[in-house]
Amino acid sequence: MTTNPLLDFSGLPRFAEIRPEHVGPAVDRLIADAEAALARATSDTVPAEYGALSAVLDVATERLSRAWGTVNHLNGVADTPELRTAYNANLPKVVDFHTRLGADERLYAKYKAVLADPRSTMLTPARKKALTNAWRDFVLSGAELAGQAKARYAAVQDQLAECAQKYSEHVLDATDGYAYYASDAELAGVPADVQQSMRAAAAGRDGCKVTLHLPSYLPVMQYGENRALRETLYRAYVTRASEFGPPEQDNAALMRRLLELRHEEAALLGFHSHAEVSLVPKMAETPQQVKAFLDDLGRRARPGAERDIAELREFARTELGIAELQPWDLAFAGERLKERRYSFSEQDVRQYFTEPKVLEGLFGIVETLFEVRIRPDTAPVWNKDVRFYQVERRSGPQAGRLIAQFYLDAYARPGKRPGAWMGDARDRWLRPEGQLQTPVAYLVCNFAAPLDGQPALLTHDDVTTLFHEFGHGLQLMLTQVDDLGVSGTSGVEWDAIELPSQFMENFCWEWDVLKRLTAHATTGAPLPRELFDRLLAAKNFHSGLQTLRQVEFALLDMRLHSEPGSEARIQAVADDIHREVAVTPGAPYNRWINSFSHIFGGGYAAGYYSYKWAEVLSADAWSAFEESAGGESGVLNVDTGRRYREHVLESGGSRTAMESFKAFRGREPRIDALLRHQGLAEVTPKL
Repeated sequence: MTTNPLLDFSGLPRFAEIRPEHVGPAVDRLIADAEAALARATSDTVPAEYGALSAVLDVATERLSRAWGTVNHLNGVADTPELRTAYNANLPKVVDFHTRLGADERLYAKYKAVLADPRSTMLTPARKKALTNAWRDFVLSGAELAGQAKARYAAVQDQLAECAQKYSEHVLDATDGYAYYASDAELAGVPADVQQSMRAAAAGRDGCKVTLHLPSYLPVMQYGENRALRETLYRAYVTRASEFGPPEQDNAALMRRLLELRHEEAALLGFHSHAEVSLVPKMAETPQQVKAFLDDLGRRARPGAERDIAELREFARTELGIAELQPWDLAFAGERLKERRYSFSEQDVRQYFTEPKVLEGLFGIVETLFEVRIRPDTAPVWNKDVRFYQVERRSGPQAGRLIAQFYLDAYARPGKRPGAWMGDARDRWLRPEGQLQTPVAYLVCNFAAPLDGQPALLTHDDVTTLFHEFGHGLQLMLTQVDDLGVSGTSGVEWDAIELPSQFMENFCWEWDVLKRLTAHATTGAPLPRELFDRLLAAKNFHSGLQTLRQVEFALLDMRLHSEPGSEARIQAVADDIHREVAVTPGAPYNRWINSFSHIFGGGYAAGYYSYKWAEVLSADAWSAFEESAGGESGVLNVDTGRRYREHVLESGGSRTAMESFKAFRGREPRIDALLRHQGLAEVTPKL
């Protein structure tokens, strides 16, 4: 066994042994190995043949990707000053290598030769798709550039990676760095268990520690009766990483630079904007098509949103004594109105969603519908609260065979990036030596941790978040594609990547399913049917407002990445779109875009629209389960589940998302299911 755990690929990552000082030597070694493999792959000794190239190059580059993926994961879930330093010192090396790899003229020529070879027609559809994607990615990576343009392209990639990393660090530091110590009186209305958690977090200081992490922040905004405290916290939340905080955490300059670099990258590649580059591997074809889709959705949602805000203002004025509704009142007034209208609160429901019961129910659904078995397993982890599981085939000639494994990191803590996500520890791959490598997923959330030996309690939103991320995980874990680049989530169009995740959310609104997920924290009783009926009735509460909010985010993203000179007027564009799209009040100091990590620190630049685009696909896919529902199984129809698994989850990126969808539904997607599910009943033309 190697002394450097990052160089051990014999099994799962040795998280308990990885130290910051391991990062540099491992990266240097693996890049050197990959450089040698690249030199060999582009030499005359290796023929222009898929298997030969894969045996030489993919083995080396996959090892580098796995090791760096482990470091990147730790950077997101267990950030320390030492790890951050090591990560930032080595990030340019990794980016530089992948930039050179993607633009290598010799390798590009070899891949073109493979595609041109008549024998390529004999390749499997998955390999053909992998090759086609590779050729496309070479072009988008600057392989056809030369001289000064190629050198500048490489420099831009280095700077983009550095800026995105700094942006994410600033958001994390600004979130972790804020605390308000509130008195019991200031927290009037906030649920008792949340206050208990805040009191424990204060660690001996007077009062209760309120932070900007959502398990702490959101309950105060929803239930806190102290309007001044809500305003204080709101201002702190929407000004994170802005000019209103520590200057060293202000993301304004980084956002300008990121947009400048993205526009420059597009120009070098011969495109008018970064948005055009971003859409090349996606389902949507042009920025204009995306904007038209968003404009149409916003137009259809606006009447409902206007009704939503009008009734909220009236309720706040007449029932809450709030003469003028402000941004920090929206969640509070909305929760009170929902309680009044539907006779329940999120806190009432939360008592029934104990984490163990939710996981038991989730696993049961997956096992039933997709014919697998989920078992607890053991592995080295990065935090004591992380759990590990394995997924096996449940029946048939391969019953008991290991399919995949996954880590579950459920709770919020300092040093952990906010939000929820799925990541891959490794992909499914039939390796050149003939060994099948099974996939391993990271499932990361930021729920409130359990206290005093009691199980963690989840809100219904938490439950849908868990199902959402598990949907991503299923596409990674259940794939039956053996080729790197198109197995699991790899190669799936970005605007279709949310289909499996949003699909899983639908189970959280089915009575026959939901009752399996619930057991009261004190009594153990399942969720009462009448409480579920009220929850379901409230499902589309303010759906118009919520849809417009997503349209606002997506339009801002697309405009910033499609309009020349946008980097000079980021906040102005954000303000313009808010005035054009939103019906809710704004605050002049709101700098929420400074923490819009999806587009500045993540992979959603010119792609945030994909949440709503994919929702069309997921809603229509869910309709197939509604249509086949009946008898005791309800929507858990195994035959429909098998077709969905085979045509959507197992196929990965081996064919286009449209081909996978049509194979499952027998037709192209329609938007009417989405509108029906969200209470926006008007039917529109096909997507």
